[in-house]
Amino acid sequence: MESSTILPLSQLSFFPPKSRMRNGASPFRPWKQRTSQPARFNCQKMFVPGFGEASPEAKAANNLHNYFTYIAVKIVTAQLEVPPTCFISPSTIEQSYNPEAYEELMEFLSRHALNNGDKFCADLMRESPRHKSLALRILEVRSAYCKRDFEWDNLKRLASKMVDESNTRLMRDYVLETSHEES
Repeated sequence: MESSTILPLSQLSFFPPKSRMRNGASPFRPWKQRTSQPARFNCQKMFVPGFGEASPEAKAANNLHNYFTYIAVKIVTAQLEVPPTCFISPSTIEQSYNPEAYEELMEFLSRHALNNGDKFCADLMRESPRHKSLALRILEVRSAYCKRDFEWDNLKRLASKMVDESNTRLMRDYVLETSHEES
């Protein structure tokens, strides 16, 4: 059984309905805005092209992650190398001073680059059971340094200060250079 609907001629149209969106633009002509309200843009941060897979902050975090591994290796090698007279408590001396482990770590460092901290630690873990304990110690020191000892506020302050001083110096040098050429 078929059914059909008859529309009055006044409702039949070949043009789209004149519905409006909340901001006053037509859904088919979004560029046509109401002139009574200014268009607002929520662009508070700069767009940085060329970082498709990660933001600049993510790239900086990755570099810091690798740098924290480097710092942890420096701390652990210093703890293993330093003679017992430099430490305060005897329990620290027993845990830290270990010339054999120091030599093993230095030999491993001579064969493996520290460019990628995770790869370095993974390779160190797989070298031998003794190297595994050194790798775990490096991981623990890396985490502790990142969470407790690294001064994040100081990093932001120093980075901003360096950028400001560098920009000022470069602009001053350029003005001095170009003012001598004009004279």
